[in-house]
Amino acid sequence: MNETVVDVKNAFKEKFKEESRLFYSPGRINLIGEHIDYNDGFVMPAAIDKGIFFAIALNDSDKINCYSIDFDERISVPLSEVRKMDGWKNYVLGVVNEFQKMDLPVKGFDCAFGGNIPIGGGLSSSAALEGGISFGLNELCNFKMSRKDLALLGQRAEHNFPGVMCGIMDQYANMMGKKNSVILLDTKNVTGEDIPLHLQGYEIILINTKVHHSLAASEYNQRRKECEKGLEILKKGLGIQSFRDIKNPEQLSPFKTEMGTEIYKRCLFVVEEILRTKKAAKLLKENDLTGFGQLMFQTHEGLKNLYEVSCKELDFLVNTAKENEDVIGARLMGGGFGGCTINIVKQQGVDSFLSKILPAYKNQFKIDAESYDVKAVDGTHEI
Repeated sequence: MNETVVDVKNAFKEKFKEESRLFYSPGRINLIGEHIDYNDGFVMPAAIDKGIFFAIALNDSDKINCYSIDFDERISVPLSEVRKMDGWKNYVLGVVNEFQKMDLPVKGFDCAFGGNIPIGGGLSSSAALEGGISFGLNELCNFKMSRKDLALLGQRAEHNFPGVMCGIMDQYANMMGKKNSVILLDTKNVTGEDIPLHLQGYEIILINTKVHHSLAASEYNQRRKECEKGLEILKKGLGIQSFRDIKNPEQLSPFKTEMGTEIYKRCLFVVEEILRTKKAAKLLKENDLTGFGQLMFQTHEGLKNLYEVSCKELDFLVNTAKENEDVIGARLMGGGFGGCTINIVKQQGVDSFLSKILPAYKNQFKIDAESYDVKAVDGTHEI
């Protein structure tokens, strides 16, 4: 049995004594389609084998008792006093709050959880936490909610308690992921198509910059506003409803002056990335992994020059990867300003790739980057 599972089981027994049920809730990667989940675009996430393990049991009381192994912190809150708190507690209580708002009778429960998902690496540890709690309570309290409804509940929880206005991608991938598949997720209609991921001698390697620039949160909200402003202009000028209605980036040119340079660049990236993601899905279905990788490089250029959410550490890793003949695609993944790059690397070249890129990064920035080999797995489930 997985070492982390054993730790979680033992921690639960030590803190709460009774028997528990075990659940796994995965983090996620996104192969392509960045910053367009809040712009009605298409994204391509997968649930991964880095996540959080939960031991949960109902406790015949009116209390929520929760222990985080990784932070060595616990909360004990009566169900009648669920309110916003700080850090990880917000994600747990946010989920309970959403069940309560639906008038579903959440019962008192004990929970211990811990994981192998790097916090702050952009692999969506928050959605993994929301997913594990919501799925576990759905099972234990017999609410009979569908996976899609649990994903939407997790998104609302994140909006309402931590106050992060995330798109649906993270929670959807967490609940709906399938082994050896990616999801082509239509974020406007919240529908997904599973596409088999045939890696044919390649691996997905993440490299964590170990930096998190303080710009990230404020710039994320700023980008959302810029896209909203740009879309208003395009709705009037082109009679469209959404960025996805634009079939050719050239259609934006007449509005460049009215938008101003910044907003124009943001909108151009969004339109190009939506088209790129649709093309990427077609290439995956045709088993053209090399063509797919080229689109990843293009996405990085767009995120760097048009959306302007990269940073020197991410650019260094992508440029270094690009020079390696065993790497067929690389880009920053997630919100930007730090976090991870995602790389598709030839299996037999992985060791050599890492033995060059990690020391080069340390030499450049005096930071020890971390690498993770990830695989696509099933969404949140009972063990």
